[in-house]
Amino acid sequence: MLTVISDTHGTDDHRLSGRTLDAVREADHVLHAGDFMTERVLDAIDAECDELTGVVGNNDRPAVRARLPDVATVSWEGLTIVVVHGHEHTETALGMLARQENADVVVVGHSHKPVLTDFGGWTLVNPGSYADPRRYQPAHAELDVMAGDVRVRLRSPDGTPISTTIVER
Repeated sequence: MLTVISDTHGTDDHRLSGRTLDAVREADHVLHAGDFMTERVLDAIDAECDELTGVVGNNDRPAVRARLPDVATVSWEGLTIVVVHGHEHTETALGMLARQENADVVVVGHSHKPVLTDFGGWTLVNPGSYADPRRYQPAHAELDVMAGDVRVRLRSPDGTPISTTIVER
């Protein structure tokens, strides 16, 4: 399983709880789409993961910015996944990034709004924010292999499914 989180907006700890914490601990790989805020939060999340790939968000402090890239591309279960925070990306720019990286999935954060959208050739995953949802529902995303394809599911921290899509491999 691959777990996707974003927008922790913490200063002292990972703020993970419930199904979100379980999903981070169970995942083979965790993607974080930015806004850890502090190194302490980055380290706390990293300590819960087997493998963490994170990117810089617009609220990350200089010490976090020094450790993370603006864009990360990972291969997982035959998919190419590109991760950005999204604060500098329009829908058009995300489409161009997807084409540039030959991505099957583009992961963004920033808006705090959990979204799964298919864009003819690639899938946009915004896991929302599990810890600071603002006016939206708190959420994270889980990707797993199902019948040869990859199921992407948004879930609330209590485990309730929010939405699901399938990415063909």
